[in-house]
Amino acid sequence: MMMKKTIWLWACLLAVVSLTAQVWASDADQAGKIQSTEDQPAFRYGSEWEKAAPEACGFDSEKLAEIPELIQSKNMGTTGLMIVVGGRVMYAFGDVEQVSYIASCRKSVLSMLYGKYVKNGTIRLDETVEDLGIDDVGGLLPQEKLATVRDLISARSGCYHPASNPGGIPEGKVLERGVTEHGTKFVYNNWDFNVAGTVFEMKTKKSIYEAFDADLAKPLMLQDWDLSRHKRTGDVSRSVHLAYHFHLSTRDMAKLGELMLRDGKWNGEQLIPAEWIRESTSPITPFPNGGGYGYLWWLESYAQFPDASRGAFSAYGMYGQRISVFPALDMVVAHKSAGNKKHPTRGSDYKALIRLILSAYEGPIRTETE
Repeated sequence: MMMKKTIWLWACLLAVVSLTAQVWASDADQAGKIQSTEDQPAFRYGSEWEKAAPEACGFDSEKLAEIPELIQSKNMGTTGLMIVVGGRVMYAFGDVEQVSYIASCRKSVLSMLYGKYVKNGTIRLDETVEDLGIDDVGGLLPQEKLATVRDLISARSGCYHPASNPGGIPEGKVLERGVTEHGTKFVYNNWDFNVAGTVFEMKTKKSIYEAFDADLAKPLMLQDWDLSRHKRTGDVSRSVHLAYHFHLSTRDMAKLGELMLRDGKWNGEQLIPAEWIRESTSPITPFPNGGGYGYLWWLESYAQFPDASRGAFSAYGMYGQRISVFPALDMVVAHKSAGNKKHPTRGSDYKALIRLILSAYEGPIRTETE
C-alpha cells in the first residue's frame, strides 16, 4: 500500500515538473517573439520609396485619375505631387525628383529639429530673448525682450521688428511695436521664425543645415539633399537674424511628412521625440473656422471630411509648397510648384486637390488609438 502511494506521489511530482517546464518554454518563446517583433519591424524604409496600388490602400484609382484634370483646370502650376499611404507611394505626378525652394515649409522643418534638443534640455522654451542676449538692428524694446522661445515658434512674440526677408506681415504694413504683450496674439512674422533659427544655432552650437544633415537627412536616406548648397540669407541692414531656406525634392519632402506621421520613428530609431510631435501639432492658436497653428505647423480642418482629416497638419510654403499629414488615413501628401511664380498654386486650389484625394478614400478610418 505504501509502495503504491509513493509511486503515485512521484508521478504527480513529475507531471507538475513537466507542466512547469512547458509553461516556461512557452513564456520564453513568447518573449522571444515579442523581442523579435520589436527588433525586426514589419516594414522598413529604404532610400527608394516602395509603391502600392490605390485599391490596396483603400482608394478609388478612377477618382484619383481626375487629379491631372483638376491641376490643369485650375492652372495650379503643380510640378510634383506624391501621395504616400501606409509608407508606400500610391500616386505620383510630375517630376518628384526636382529640387527647388520650399519657401516657408522651412519653418516646419525647424520645428522637427527642435524636438530632440528640447527634450534633452539644450533648448528651453521658456527662456526669453533677454535671457539669451538676443538683440537686433536699432535695438529691441524692453517689452519685446520678454518674448520666450515658445512665443517665437508659435508666432506670438509680440515683437514686430522688421525681418531680414520678406514674408509674414504684409509688406508696407507696420504694426506698432511695444504695445502687444508676448504670448497673447498670433501674428505671422518672419522675424519670429528667423530668431527661432538663431536660437537653435546658438544653443546647439550647430548650423541648422548641419543639424538637418546629421539628424534627419542621413537617417532618412534623403535622395536629393545637398548640404553644400544651403546657407542662411537675408538683408542684415533690416535684421541680423537671417532666413534659413531649404531646397528639397517632392520625394524627400514626403519622407519628412512620413517621419511626422510615424511619431518621429524611422526603422526603429526615434529621430524626433513622439511627445514633441504631439505638442508641436497641437493648437496653440485655434482658428475660428477650424484648424489652427502649433509650433511652426498649420493644423488642418476639412468640414466635408471631419473623420478623414481628424488630427491633420501641414507645412505651408508660398507658391504651393506643401507637406500634409493625415493620420486618420495613414497618408502623407507632398506638393511642389517649383519656381512657378506666374502660376502658383493658390491655397484654395490646394484644398480642392486635398478634397478630391479625400473623396477617393473608401477604406476604414483609423481611430486615435491605432
